[in-house]
Amino acid sequence: MSLAIGSSAFTDHGAIPKTYTCEGADTSPPLHWSGVPQGTKSFALIVDDPDAPDPRAPQSTWVHWIVYDLPATIQGLAEGAAAQGLPGHANQGINDWKRADYGGPCPPIGRHRYFHKLYALDSVLTGLQQPTKGQLIAAMTGHVLAEAQVVGTYEKSRRQPGR
Repeated sequence: MSLAIGSSAFTDHGAIPKTYTCEGADTSPPLHWSGVPQGTKSFALIVDDPDAPDPRAPQSTWVHWIVYDLPATIQGLAEGAAAQGLPGHANQGINDWKRADYGGPCPPIGRHRYFHKLYALDSVLTGLQQPTKGQLIAAMTGHVLAEAQVVGTYEKSRRQPGR
């Protein structure tokens, strides 16, 4: 069995419910995983959007959430974990809003894809203090035992003129 990640809130490549976005409560979605490889000491999670700002002409990958040092003993994150407290000694890195928390989907135009990437690591990442995505990836180099992803999509509601 290989590492797998999913959510009870959306299916792979399915729509992310509004509650997890800037148009809703902007709370982190529930995530669950299985198939943890032997030797896993911690997990890291990166949620990003490669379709920014326009999926027809992407120019950058926007980082929504970074979590690292998740305990190897857990099998997921509850809804709202970013705000209600992460398990163990887990920490959050700096997203592209320059905040150490979850920032939900908020695409300026079109339907974007949001990659929830989970990494099983053979160590706990020490010495990091609110890393950026690049800093986290550099720290994980040589420590990734397995990775998995689930992708959700979102497009902002269109308001009708005069309504």
